[in-house]
Amino acid sequence: MNDKQHNLDLRYLRMARIWAENSYCQRRQVGALVVKNKMIISDGYNGTPTGFENVCEDENNVSKPYVLHAEANAITKLARSNNNSDGATIYITASPCIECAKLIIQAGIKRVVYGEKYRLDDGIKLLERAGIEVVYLEI
Repeated sequence: MNDKQHNLDLRYLRMARIWAENSYCQRRQVGALVVKNKMIISDGYNGTPTGFENVCEDENNVSKPYVLHAEANAITKLARSNNNSDGATIYITASPCIECAKLIIQAGIKRVVYGEKYRLDDGIKLLERAGIEVVYLEI
């Protein structure tokens, strides 16, 4: 990877981290940006569906089952726009779970850049199996 791309990756990942601050989740705030041709075409952060209360955890501090991940929010937001993610890069503050990895594959995203490793790596393994470039950048 060249220096220019590396610097862009770091910049977009920092922006995703700032975007994560929009999340109302207490346990973990995650942000995602979808970038195509050096333009941000979608964004997302983890949280409840539109119209739901902005409370992500139950009384036992466990995430509610309907909380959406940042990647899912960014990808589904694309479905409501005139953009598409074919060949795009998604920047995520944390590595994707296997469910989000499936969405990334189906959305035609070709690169995943993430900044924090999650305890499970099945999502990363699935992305690699699909031929998607996966980049871990610790920031």
